[in-house]
Amino acid sequence: MENVKGKVVAITGASSGIGEAIAKHLASLGAKVVLGARRTAKLETISNVIKANGGEAVYTKLDVTVPENLRAFVDFSLECYGTLDVFVNNAGLMPLSMINNYKIKEWHQMIDVNIKGVLHGIAAALPVFEEKDSGQFVNISSVGDRWVGPTSTVYSATKFAVRAISDGLRQEVSHNIRVALIAPGATESELPNTISDPELKKMAIETFRKDTISGLAIAKAVAFAIAQPEDVDVNELVVRPTAQKNL
Repeated sequence: MENVKGKVVAITGASSGIGEAIAKHLASLGAKVVLGARRTAKLETISNVIKANGGEAVYTKLDVTVPENLRAFVDFSLECYGTLDVFVNNAGLMPLSMINNYKIKEWHQMIDVNIKGVLHGIAAALPVFEEKDSGQFVNISSVGDRWVGPTSTVYSATKFAVRAISDGLRQEVSHNIRVALIAPGATESELPNTISDPELKKMAIETFRKDTISGLAIAKAVAFAIAQPEDVDVNELVVRPTAQKNL
């Protein structure tokens, strides 16, 4: 993991779950982490824990649906550490529902965060990477980027989009810029809390997510992708619980 040490890594959606785990794990490996999310009180707590354990971390408020916020987030990284090496597009929502429940507002929220948020992050960080002709995007997707089932139609559509964006970006950027897609299976997180249907939320927690892995498992996958030599690009990693066979 020597290639992680000293790198400046910006992480969206860093206030809980997978984003929090990524921040803590990378900081423990010597990365300088920049945390962004809407809940600054949680970011402060995470940042303090990282610092107490000898790591380096800064944080700022971030709404990935606003392009200017992402540009400010990247500028904040540059102001604090002078450079940016890795940008982790992690922020996401998962308000599952059947199509004929017509939760159009929730569809738009998922599209704004899960798709546009990733594009906003790319648009903010790519100029920095292009200027120095190096850098890495790590886009956190889901096994939903290759599987669709009842209630996941729109959510999976947004994750299919992230997978397509990641592969297209990989082909378009300089050969010195890396792009990794990490697709988690059922992982401990706050995602089920975004489901508005009480019965569906209960089912998601009790059935679909009863065999979960920790956020640390995903964080270790992210660290693996970052730690590779600069001429090695880990394009995709799918990380599921062993018990998760069908999704």
